[in-house]
Amino acid sequence: MPGFLAPLTRTVTYTRWLHLLCAAVLAFVCGAVYPGLSSPSLREWVLIYVVPVPLLVLAAMLPVVRRAEGLQARLMLFPGGHARVARDGAEGGVSVTPSASWRDRARTAAWLVLRLFLGLTVALLSGQLMAVVIELTGAAAGRPVSTVSLLPLPTSGLWCLLLVPAVLLVLLYVVEGAGRLSARAARLLLGPSPAERLAALEERTERLLERNRIARELHDSLGHALTVAVVQAGAARAAGDPEFTDRALAAIEETGRAALEDLERVLVVLREAEQPVRGRPTLGEADRLLDSARASGATVDMTVKGPLETVPGPVSREGYRILQEGLTNVLRHCGAVPVRIALTVADGRLSLDVRNGLPAGAPPAAGGTGSGLRGVRERAALLGGRALAGPVGDEWRVHVELPVV
Repeated sequence: MPGFLAPLTRTVTYTRWLHLLCAAVLAFVCGAVYPGLSSPSLREWVLIYVVPVPLLVLAAMLPVVRRAEGLQARLMLFPGGHARVARDGAEGGVSVTPSASWRDRARTAAWLVLRLFLGLTVALLSGQLMAVVIELTGAAAGRPVSTVSLLPLPTSGLWCLLLVPAVLLVLLYVVEGAGRLSARAARLLLGPSPAERLAALEERTERLLERNRIARELHDSLGHALTVAVVQAGAARAAGDPEFTDRALAAIEETGRAALEDLERVLVVLREAEQPVRGRPTLGEADRLLDSARASGATVDMTVKGPLETVPGPVSREGYRILQEGLTNVLRHCGAVPVRIALTVADGRLSLDVRNGLPAGAPPAAGGTGSGLRGVRERAALLGGRALAGPVGDEWRVHVELPVV
């Protein structure tokens, strides 16, 4: 099909035509009351355009009108699956939220008036061009038809039929152009306000932060479990001792069970967006991390100073994950080496210090520099704290400070 005919085959062209004709209904109703539709003069046609304007401006003051107009615009100016989805209030560039400010009401009023003028003009042109088609058809049949057409037309001749397609094409292209103009005006006048754009951006940011948090939870929990399982399995195979193998399998079983519990909690959050995360481990349960690391052959010593039970729940839970990631890095990058952990609660801060020896000949980055430490820094930053990681002499150190007040 030729490209210039393509717009005439699109459904949206005709839904936009209907949308414009619906806007003209109010003008004709008001015109029937005043000044009347019986052979109106030019001055009376101007009144037909103007009389409904105050009513539309008053209607635009109602917040719900903006929502109704946005839904109509989506459905008829932008038909398709996207036009019927209103998750962020701005699909297709058209908002479906009620007016929240006088600026929104003013834009809605401008849209209603523009839609009235454009719709009434398209309705009049449609009526005139359809009248021309009827007169040309009657003239070709030798039966002249008297209509309301204002254009001078031939009264007889079969050649009049040749003009009918041209008139219909003119009508459809007028409708197509008016529909495009209406769609652009809808995006401009019914589009999201700056406040709505900011709210949508904040909501998107919150979703991304939640996804990052879940990704960190999975990385820390499953990464720790898999690291312990790999280290334990390797040590058991190398030892060749049935008793050691039994202890290794028990440690793998316990760590795997804890990882499954963590995974179930995360899946609950994914299934139910408003479901809070419950039962996440805190620093009070750090012993199970130490036991799993010791079962892998590492020597782990931890000292606790200060009232650990006074640490707020969110800080304690994040501290647990940070400690878990620290121990995972030790086992993954350094193996069974001595580890010293210091937990201190003092001066309104929780200090977590993890130090481990670096194997002989290991590079300075043997303590890990990847996504795990990046997650540690992100967790600390979200709580208003800070995290440092790097070699100190012949040791690798992870030091985190979190506010607790």
